[in-house]
Amino acid sequence: MFNKPFHSTPLNDKKILITGGAGFIGSNLVEYLLKYEAKKVRVLDNFSTGHINNVKPFLHYPNFELIEGDIRNYETCVKAITDIDFVLHQAALGSVPRSIEDPITTNEVNISGFLNILTAAKNIGIKRLVYAASSSTYGDSKNLPKVEHIIGNPLSPYAVTKLVNELYAKVFSTSYQFHSIGLRYFNVFGPKQNPKGAYAAVIPLFVHSMLQKIAPSIYGDGLTSRDFTFIENVVQANIKALFADNIFESEVFNIAYGSSTTLTELWQKINAIGNVNISPNYLPERKGDIKHSLANIDKARKILDYNPEFSIDEGLAITIKWYRDNPDHFETK
Repeated sequence: MFNKPFHSTPLNDKKILITGGAGFIGSNLVEYLLKYEAKKVRVLDNFSTGHINNVKPFLHYPNFELIEGDIRNYETCVKAITDIDFVLHQAALGSVPRSIEDPITTNEVNISGFLNILTAAKNIGIKRLVYAASSSTYGDSKNLPKVEHIIGNPLSPYAVTKLVNELYAKVFSTSYQFHSIGLRYFNVFGPKQNPKGAYAAVIPLFVHSMLQKIAPSIYGDGLTSRDFTFIENVVQANIKALFADNIFESEVFNIAYGSSTTLTELWQKINAIGNVNISPNYLPERKGDIKHSLANIDKARKILDYNPEFSIDEGLAITIKWYRDNPDHFETK
């Protein structure tokens, strides 16, 4: 992974905080930054969804620091951001179904926690905040492909929280001239994504089913489609956003590959790579899910010089190999 750099600016004098750095996306960012010798990589995580095994290989690095704490505590955020140049804010409670079952906690983490990080970053005067936004912001908009300036009504509490993040970022830009970048992720997948738990994402669930040779569950008729985005593309976007020099207000960007795959097609691809032939179980559609999602990534290409290099097929091959090589990764915390 990360065999080529996505930055031209040297990292050996950069100190970077990654909130949620023990999570799936966060820990891949940690791996990249340490591989390319950032001066300091600090992680803030409360391990509610992150896993210690995601960062255990880095604990002995002299330029790595782990703070166990919660973004819902403002003083913890201040402590984490002090003496930091850049923030990659990945901490959040994901999952549409989880937000429908527990909207209060989702709101506390994703909105209050985000506001704590945003405020601390503004007050301390960091150079750039890049945060995880979400394609869920498009809500019930029928427009395809999705373009940043056309959104619909949110379909879940999770989507509301991600939209509010963008609104706060915009207000901080106009009120305080503190400009941040939101990356609207589209169905990210790859190594270090947990296949276990009630709110696991579809690709790790499907891969786990394939490896166990059991039928997966598909919600709906299987024609639901997503723009599945391999993690290395997402890391590229984060790194390029950190050092983009043409940002003059808070901006949001679609981060995806730019092609759609149905859930049935996804399972067929995983079947083929795993050399199995298992039929899935089809269940009723889930509340809050959208039917189709496909990103227009022209804005990110133009402004961030984002160029996703890994297709879903290439990403799946890497991901499945990782799960095979790391069968016990998520067994204990």
